[in-house]
Order: sequence, then C-alpha cells, then structure tokens
Amino acid sequence: MPASPPLWIVIMAGGRGTRFWPLSRRHRPKQVLALAGADSLIRQTVDRLLPLAPPERILVVTGPDMVDAVRAELPDLPEANLLVEPSGRNTAPCIGWASVEIARRAGPDACIAVLPSDHVVAHPELLRAALSAAAQAAGETGSIVTLGIRPAWAETGFGYLELGAPAGQWQGQELRRVACFREKPDGKTAAEWVADGQHLWNAGMFVFVASDMRAAFRAHLPASAQVLDALDAAPERLAELWTHLDATSIDYGIMERRDDLLTVPCDPGWSDVGAWPAAAALLPAVPGGTGRAEQVIAVESRDNVVHAPERLVALVGVHDLVVVDTGDALLVMDQSRAQELRQVMAQLEALGLERYT
Repeated sequence: MPASPPLWIVIMAGGRGTRFWPLSRRHRPKQVLALAGADSLIRQTVDRLLPLAPPERILVVTGPDMVDAVRAELPDLPEANLLVEPSGRNTAPCIGWASVEIARRAGPDACIAVLPSDHVVAHPELLRAALSAAAQAAGETGSIVTLGIRPAWAETGFGYLELGAPAGQWQGQELRRVACFREKPDGKTAAEWVADGQHLWNAGMFVFVASDMRAAFRAHLPASAQVLDALDAAPERLAELWTHLDATSIDYGIMERRDDLLTVPCDPGWSDVGAWPAAAALLPAVPGGTGRAEQVIAVESRDNVVHAPERLVALVGVHDLVVVDTGDALLVMDQSRAQELRQVMAQLEALGLERYT
C-alpha cells in the first residue's frame, strides 16, 4: 500500500468569540485568550497538532482585525502560512481558499485537516489518532471525513451527526457513514439522541483531499467554485474576488448536501468552550463558584463564574451568575442567557460604542 501523503493542517481563527465579551474583543478574540491553562487557545491548538505536521504545513486563516494578535501567539509560524481574509464570510470561503493555497504548494492530492482554533482537548493523542485515521480514509475513498464526538450529555447547543452503516476500519478506528446532519435539538430530542447511541456531536473538524473539496464546491457551490478557479489562477486578485464567494458555512453549503460523508467517532475530551458557562469546568475553584480574581468572598452563593483578576469580588446570595470585569467594562449575566450577548454587541454598535467590541 502506498504511503499516505503528508497531512496539511488548516486552523480557522477568524471568529470574534462574542460570547466571551467583555474579555474577548475585536482585536483580542477568544482564540488568543488563555481561558484554559497558561497558553492561549490557538497556541494549544497548534501545539497539539505539531506531532502530525510541522509549522511549514500548518496554515492559519484569520481576519484583518486579529492578525497582529494571532501572529504574536504563533511566532514560529511561517509568515506565508498566516492567511488574512479581507472580511469574514463564514467557513466555506475560508476552507475553499485554504484548499486552493495548499494545492498550489503541494498539489491537488494534498490531504488537509481543518479544525477550529478555539477548542479545548483533554486527550490530544486521541484526537491525533482520529485525524490520522481520517486522513488515510479520505485519501483512499475520496470522501470528506468529519470527526464526530461521542456526546457526554444531552447538549442542545450543538449540531449532531446521525450515524449510518459501518464504512470500514482505518488504523484501528472504525468509521461510519453519516446518515444526515441534525440541527440543534430541544432538550427532549437531545436526550433521546444521546440514549440511542446513534448520534455524535458535530465538532466542525473535517479531513479531505484538496481535489475532492474542489469537486464538492463545483457540485454544491458552483459560483464559489468559479471564484476559487479564478483565485487559483491569480492569487493577487484576492481582495477583488473575495466578496463573490458565497458567505455560508461549510456545513450548510456542502456537508449537509453530501451523501458520501464518513465520520470517525471519538472521545478526546473535547469542549468548544462556547460561552462563559462552558468555561466553568476549565477554571479553578473560587468561593461561590469557579474563576479568577484577586479575591472572592462568597456568602450563601454558589455555581457562579467570576473573571476579575485585579478585583476583589463579593458574592452575596447569588447563584448561576457570570461576573466579568475588564477594567473598562463589567458584565453581570445569568448563565442561562449567555447566548444573548450578541444583543449586547448589537446595542454597542448601534450606540457608536465600537471601541468596547
């Protein structure tokens, strides 16, 4: 059997992480924050992937507002491997452009793994094993392979993958066909899916051969495929061509429309750390909850998340709150309403207070 081609890595680092406001800002997005440990999330992401690919085969895609912060976190990354999107247009343009760039450097048979920059993985060796198996399967079958996380609880904030028939084994990992993508469920449905053992969390991690992804664009996003062809022929036209790419997610634009997807079921201790409540499990214990502060005093308080490294925080008779102080902004929020931080962003922009975003 011929050896598998070297794996290339694409790390998507263009999101702003608005659900971690006010700590996360336009110029200091979530991925450059040290929310879980001493290093930033993006530094941890790169470090866990280095056994699979050296910096020369790792590309990071980010936005113009974030480029300086990302570059500061990744000083060993070659300058040409930091791709700066002219504007945010969701994940399909990001993945399409990165695939074009890698194919130009390594040929159309290059195998590519795409991962978010801001997740936490407790067992990186298990993630690497799943990625390696997915790469071999993608190369041998021509399928796009997604990593599916075995659900640990009935989560309503994630999309799910419904499992289909077994597809075979690669490197000791059993792969399954993906019957379909499922949208974020309600609580009852999520509990049923976890109980039936036939659903996995969609973690947004994909492995594929560059030419197969280009074919998927031609089949499902033909207008974007034409733009990618033009970009391949003339990369200096990026700013001109970028706005003509479909502003859509790779899930909606391509993955949900495929009938040949495979998945590697895995459990690497994954968390998307999607919002302040999710960070509670990653932060040290303090009186009245978890977090970081100069000092916390709690009176009949529990299950709160506190971030105020330079403040004394007193909690009296409260529970399930998020309290974040950054010096120029203070957030006090019920944990159950974490998704509504987007409304805060909208109001700040409407009031002309973009300096706080």
